[in-house]
Amino acid sequence: MRQIVFDTETTGVEVSQGNRIIEIGCVEVIDRVVTGNTYHQYINPQRDSEEGALQVHGITSEFLADKPLFATVARSFIDFVSGAQLVIHNAAFDVGFINYELSLLGAQWGRIEDYCTVLDTLEMARRLHPGQKNNLDALCKRYDISNAHRELHGALLDAEILADVYLAMTGGQVSLGFDGQGEAGGPAVSTIRRLDRNQPLRVCYASAGELLAHEERLEKIDKASSGATIWRK
Repeated sequence: MRQIVFDTETTGVEVSQGNRIIEIGCVEVIDRVVTGNTYHQYINPQRDSEEGALQVHGITSEFLADKPLFATVARSFIDFVSGAQLVIHNAAFDVGFINYELSLLGAQWGRIEDYCTVLDTLEMARRLHPGQKNNLDALCKRYDISNAHRELHGALLDAEILADVYLAMTGGQVSLGFDGQGEAGGPAVSTIRRLDRNQPLRVCYASAGELLAHEERLEKIDKASSGATIWRK
């Protein structure tokens, strides 16, 4: 399966106000392996960034003045992502901007959904961690992924970080304990540990108190399931 972890930087947050894309970053993932194949492009938006956006990404109009227009790079971008699944954090934002840029080129370009499927990792994170912060920084902390080098937002940098977050979020382990909860009631995430085959396994037996707590839990499950507790069969 070919996936493209994708991010953009823009001149502002509202596409309806004529804001434009200024940077595209793509990281290729095939069968859950980051291949090292990337697509990265700065774009001249032919307008200034809003002050709030400039504080986020730090990409000035002077820096972008000699960069190509979106129309110039649209074909190379579409060729890179075609047939893949786009993995995007807050997909509505980036998809909205890409579709706006395509619309400016003419109806024959269609929409990005005509070339790719889209997976929104923000929606995925909200299902996995309801009631918690699920921005990229929060997910990095939750999944123990370093983003210390992320002083400002950048499309390629954020795509690289999101690739690590997505792979951890979809392939890591979470606690299965009834009371093992993380922050704000979400499941506690545990890192994958490998056994040392040269060391004997330590066998731990439940204490009397733990056995009693286990039976109390089974009793509650039994009542809730009208006697269908499988652990007692």
